[in-house]
Amino acid sequence: MNDCPNGSSANEFYIVAFSSSSEAQIKLFFGILIIYLMALLGNLTIIYLVCMVPKLHTPMYFFLCNLATVDVTSTTYIIPKLLAVTLTQDHKISFPGCMIQVFFFILCADGEIFMLTSMAYDRYVAICKPLQYYAIMRKDVYIVLAASSWIVGILNALAHAILSSILLFCDSHDINNFFCDLNSIIAISSTDVTSRKIFMITEVFLITILQFLLTIISYVFIFSAILKIRSSAGRMKAFSSCASHLITVILFYGPLTFLYTKPQSEDSKDQDMLLSMLYLVVVPMLNPLVYSLRNKEVWGAILLVAKQMKAKFSTQD
Repeated sequence: MNDCPNGSSANEFYIVAFSSSSEAQIKLFFGILIIYLMALLGNLTIIYLVCMVPKLHTPMYFFLCNLATVDVTSTTYIIPKLLAVTLTQDHKISFPGCMIQVFFFILCADGEIFMLTSMAYDRYVAICKPLQYYAIMRKDVYIVLAASSWIVGILNALAHAILSSILLFCDSHDINNFFCDLNSIIAISSTDVTSRKIFMITEVFLITILQFLLTIISYVFIFSAILKIRSSAGRMKAFSSCASHLITVILFYGPLTFLYTKPQSEDSKDQDMLLSMLYLVVVPMLNPLVYSLRNKEVWGAILLVAKQMKAKFSTQD
């Protein structure tokens, strides 16, 4: 860390975040706080219901519980620091703190992608091979799928955090985002990052694009199977069973695809941050709503837990 011409590299970074007036900063603070609390409440509720209600002990809800865990993690490693920056106007973040954000950014991104792919496979088996569903989606199978998603995510995140920690930052320490994301860190590094960029492009293909294609292929087979169902009621029931997951896939990949395929320019930095805010903060808030508003099983679980809690408090009284 001491090979810069002036004798020092980065001990801390400066998170640029959103530039606005004091009044707008206060509105931004409360807006972000409300979104964060809603995301926490919704996802922790999903995790609690899946763990406590036996009716939800199925592969689909097991993956949903893991997805909710990813969403809680992804919002918690970003939003508290962003709230502190917005409220105090202290934009500094320590070097270790920045590397921790890089680690969790990669972990949660990979976790979300792999979990959505696992859920797509689960829906494919449920609709295309319904008679073999419980034989294929055995407990050991879906546990291995989820565990593999976490392990790959952790190893990949650790690799990126270590590689980022050995970069030099001689010219600028300004992170042009509201958190320490990988692209922003590489953009300000004074080290030759050509090999890193090649590695990242390869990884984007192997993880993001390949997993997205697997999800799309799953839905090609799913829609093909649904169209073969003769009754309209049967088609609606089959589509309803995968609609929530499909909406979640669109919510996640939509902003992500637009962010990384549109032309980059200095004028688009604020737009980039808003898109990042959408898929990193807003989507984790919406996911529990998507899976609960249209899902009778989740509502049934909520009512069951509410009755149990009411009976418990009545007994105590």
